[in-house]
Amino acid sequence: MKPIRFVKMHGAGNDFVLVDDRDGGFPCEHRLVAAMATRPGGIGCEGVILVQTSETADFKMRFFNPDGSEADLCGNGARCVAAFAREVGAVAGKVMRFETAAGFVDAEILDQDLVRIAMPDPKGLDGDFVITGVPHKIVPVENLARADVEGEGRRIRLSDEFAPDGTNVDFVTYRAPDRVAIRTYERGVEAETFACGTGSVAAAVIGVASYGLSFPVRVKTGGGYELVVGGVKTDEGFREITLTGPVKRVYEGVIDLDALDVISE
Repeated sequence: MKPIRFVKMHGAGNDFVLVDDRDGGFPCEHRLVAAMATRPGGIGCEGVILVQTSETADFKMRFFNPDGSEADLCGNGARCVAAFAREVGAVAGKVMRFETAAGFVDAEILDQDLVRIAMPDPKGLDGDFVITGVPHKIVPVENLARADVEGEGRRIRLSDEFAPDGTNVDFVTYRAPDRVAIRTYERGVEAETFACGTGSVAAAVIGVASYGLSFPVRVKTGGGYELVVGGVKTDEGFREITLTGPVKRVYEGVIDLDALDVISE
C-alpha cells in the first residue's frame, strides 16, 4: 500500500487523523483503521476522518472510531473536517455543506481556530436519551469529578436497554440558566474522551428540555475547553441546532500502512 498523508487535528480536545481521500485510494478496512488509531503502535487518535468526493454536496465526510467501526457523525470531527477540507482545497470558501451518514451538515469557519456547524435535528428524545446524529444517554450528577465514567459508562453503554448497537454515555452537571459541565464515555473509543460534540449537543438539548436551561448553552468539556450549543425549542421539538468551538491543526505527516501492527481477528 502506498504511504498515506494525513493531518492531525483536535476539536476542543477530541483528536483526529484526517485524510484527503478524494481519489478513493484509502483502504477502508476496519482493522487497518484501528491500527492507525491505536496508541502507541499507530498515530493515536479518537477517530479517523476521510474527505471524499460527493455528488450532492461540497464533499463527503466518513468517520471511523478508533476501534475501526464507522459512525454516522462526530460533532467535533465535523468541525475539524470543515477546516481540513478548506486546507486541502475541497472547498474554496469559509461556508460549506458536506455529506455524512447522518445527513447533510452546514459549516462555517468563523476564524482560523473557530468553526460552527449546523447539527441534524435531534430525534428520539425520551427522558434523558436523545439521538444527535448518534445516540446519547445523559446521566445527571452533582459531583462530576467523582462520577464513575469508565465503570458506570461502560455498564450503560453495553446494557440490554441499548442493545445491540449500544450508546454513548454522558455524565452531566447542569447549572441554570446556561451552563453545562460534561464527561463522556464514548462508544467506539470504549473509554472516556476529552470532549464529545454530539454529547455536548445532547446535554444541552436535554438541559433545555428538562433542566431549566436556555439556548445558547455553554458546555465545559472534560478537557477544559468550551463548546457553545445554539438552537430553538418549539412545541414540535428542537431545530436550528448549532455547535461552535475551537479547532487546532497539530501536525502533518506520512504513515506507512504496511508497517502497522494489524491485529487479526
